[in-house]
Amino acid sequence: MTNRTQEVFDATASSYDAERLRLIPGGDAFYRWAIDLIPAQARQILDLGAGSGLLTLLIRRRFPQARIHLIDFSAPMLEQAKRRFAGDALITYEQADYLKTALPHGLDAAVSSLSIHHIEDEGKQELFGRIYAALVPGGRFINADQVAGPTAELEERYKALWLEQVRQAGATTEQIEASLYRQREDRCAPVERQLQWLRQAGFTDADCWYKENRLAVMAGTRQ
Repeated sequence: MTNRTQEVFDATASSYDAERLRLIPGGDAFYRWAIDLIPAQARQILDLGAGSGLLTLLIRRRFPQARIHLIDFSAPMLEQAKRRFAGDALITYEQADYLKTALPHGLDAAVSSLSIHHIEDEGKQELFGRIYAALVPGGRFINADQVAGPTAELEERYKALWLEQVRQAGATTEQIEASLYRQREDRCAPVERQLQWLRQAGFTDADCWYKENRLAVMAGTRQ
């Protein structure tokens, strides 16, 4: 299957920020868990698939002295991040496919939100191993992402509940359609399968710390 994720996000970059929170049921808790799992003394942080920098903004508020490196393959999305953090010399940017570019090493934390579910399962497994190698001992990988249901029946329930929740949150028809357009490029995997891949990569404490319907925050530490 051709992966058109970059094309889809380039096309919807201008409206992405305004839509995102209405389209993420339980978004406050989802992002709070992602930030809380970053080691308290982290100074070198990587944001994979950073997009417009929404997760980076939360990281910066908690870690004002940290150096944060953003990688994203969408130029329009990354331009929004650059405008958001203009003047912040501790934030750097790289327009690249993180499956293909070298990851910086010596990381205290690698984080990703709503990005890794766009890549094939084989790519996820390879990426988890590369992230493990990029972390210092005690460094942590946090993946706040959209996941698949463990059965086809639950997957359909996830989708139906999401539609009900975002409509109740006030998402417009246009916003929902834009989200469904992006979801055409989803390649979600169940939580347990991803935890197995994290353990295979070397993360002995891999666990799911938060889950609400099809949103989950998974993490593992390099020993």
